[in-house]
Formats: sequence, structure tokens, C-alpha cells
Amino acid sequence: MLTFRKKILKKFDFALFITVILLCIYGLLMITSATASFENPRFVKVQGISMILGIIAIIFLTAIDYKLLGKFYMPIYIICNLLLVAVLIFGTSTGAGGKNWGSRSWLSIGGITFQPAEFVKVGLIISLSQFIDKNKNSINEPFVLLKILLFAAVPIGLILLQPDFGTAVVFVFFVMVMLFAAGLKLKYFGYAIILGIISLPILWFSLDDFQKNRIFVFLDPEHDTTNAGYQASQVKIAIGSGKIFGRGLFKGVQTQFGFIPEKQTDMIFAVVGEELGLMGGLLLLSLYFIMFYRLIRIARNTKDTFGSVMISGITAMLAVHIWENIGMTIGLMPITGIPLPFMSYGGTFLLMNMICIGIALSVGFHKEGLNF
Repeated sequence: MLTFRKKILKKFDFALFITVILLCIYGLLMITSATASFENPRFVKVQGISMILGIIAIIFLTAIDYKLLGKFYMPIYIICNLLLVAVLIFGTSTGAGGKNWGSRSWLSIGGITFQPAEFVKVGLIISLSQFIDKNKNSINEPFVLLKILLFAAVPIGLILLQPDFGTAVVFVFFVMVMLFAAGLKLKYFGYAIILGIISLPILWFSLDDFQKNRIFVFLDPEHDTTNAGYQASQVKIAIGSGKIFGRGLFKGVQTQFGFIPEKQTDMIFAVVGEELGLMGGLLLLSLYFIMFYRLIRIARNTKDTFGSVMISGITAMLAVHIWENIGMTIGLMPITGIPLPFMSYGGTFLLMNMICIGIALSVGFHKEGLNF
């Protein structure tokens, strides 16, 4: 029994688990500050409940052998697509915070509003990993690759119909990383880049006016600072005013007086920059670095294709969220509705991210067959 306990302590990645918990606490603290001027305290409450549920999910998933998920890859895939179809039929553009976001991306069931695309991210990573594993020996054959791409294209296409271009880009990115991790030849990525460049004019004319305005603001930060460029302008003022150590928690002028739109969700990094300064931002990036190091370590040490590709997809999904969110906040990327993992308000988003960590811990724990 003592030897078994030692094996459990040795194989469980406490560094990853503790890092994620610290990120969640950090996010809860910043949401508390961002919503301090609001009359409704529901934001902190919802985030706290989601964090507790996420911890329970992590423990539960770690105890389960991750290979069990692969056995149910097709039901998971079907349910994910049905959820996205339901969004197109019954969906609403009003999110959990009561704001109208333009795209029909939310479902409301029994008074609970959630964004199915967040569930689908996890579901597609699981199902696509198993589908790739089943075809791993012939992945570089054009017909097999086409099957894999069509498998991934169905949910991505349904998300584009909402329309939610930003979320679709996240899907495309982690799918490409998963294919790379599975051993797809580089020439296919070259073909994809060429095809992407050729399709840029079509993509541009398919964008809505507000999406085009975001790109104009990105190219010219001074473009329409009172309307389309207002958000980008205010977050830069907030981050710049934070300097090295910040104005102090609950003391940010742009934050506490409501100059930053969506400060508790998409622009939470601006709150970090203003109130905790450069040091607060570096602390956050350090925690993310540790998280990625542990995830990549698990992926590299996992011998089966299903586990390693799945962790690669999870890592890529989290990475593109972090890059896009922080990048748009500091002016390196166009503004989109991409939240910051473990930091931005959103019960569904936080829970799904913690489920991903639970899956990663399960892969690290069970990769050599150790069970409870």
C-alpha cells in the first residue's frame, strides 16, 4: 500500500495542478477588482462556483484512464455537432452576462446560458485525436488526410455559420498543431499556407462591417477612437498607466470608473496591467510558462499517439487563446472576442479549461497503466 501511494505521488503532476489553481485564484482576484464598481456580485460568485466544479472535474478525470475517452470518440463527436446545430436553430446572441454579442453563439436551457463552442473545443480535441490515432500509419496519404480534415471541418463550418470567426480560428490552429504532432509532412502545411493566402480576398468580403473595423483599428490605432477604436485606445491607456508596479488593486482609474469595455472578460489583462503593472503581467506570464512546460513534458513522455496528440491539441488551444488575448490588449493583434484562460470571467470557459487540465493530468498519470 505504501509503495502504491508513493507511485501515485510520483506520477501525479502537482506542479501543473498547483499552477492552474494559482491561475484560477489570480483570475478570481482580478475579476473581483474589475467588477467592484458593479452592483451585481454574480460575476465573482459564478466564477468561484465554476472554479470549485473545475477542481472536482480535475480530480475525477485524473482518476479515469484517458483511453476510456477515446472509446467514446464518435458519440462525443456527434453530440458536439448536434450542440452546434442546436445553436443555429435555437441559439441567442445574448451571453451569460446579458450582453448582445452579435453572433448567435449561446444556448439558454432552464435559465442557464452557455456557449456550446467551449464544450466542442474539448470534444473535438478528444474525438479528432482518436480519429488521427486510427489513421496514424497512413496520415500522409492524400485520401486519409482529406478524411481527417473533413472530420474536423464539420464543427468548424458550423461555428462559422453562427458567425464566430475568432473561435473558428482557434479551432483551425489547434487542428493544425495536432496534425503536426501526429507526423504530417511539412509540405501539406505549405499547401495550406498558399491556399490561405489565395483565399484572403474571399475571407475579407465575407467579414461583417464590425469585423473589418477591428482590422482597420489594428492597422491604424488612431482610427475612430470614439467608436470602433475606443476599446483599443482605453486598454492601452490603462496598461501604460500601470507602469512597473501598477496603481494598486482596486485603484485603477480606467478599471474602476468603467472606461474599459468588457474589463471582466476579454480585457481582463488590461486590469492586470493597470492595477498590478509590469510585475503583475510578468507573474501571469510566468505561471503560463510553467503550465505550458508541464503540458509539453507530458506530451513528450506519452508514447501512444492518442494521448500525445490530445495534449498537443489542448496546449495549442490554450496557447492561441493567450497569444490572441494578450496580443489584442497590447496592440499586437486585432481585437476579437477571445477570452484569457483561467483569468477572464466565464463559467463555461473556465470549467472547460480545467477539464482540459484534468485530461492532461490523466494522460500523465495513466500513460504507463497505473490505476487507482
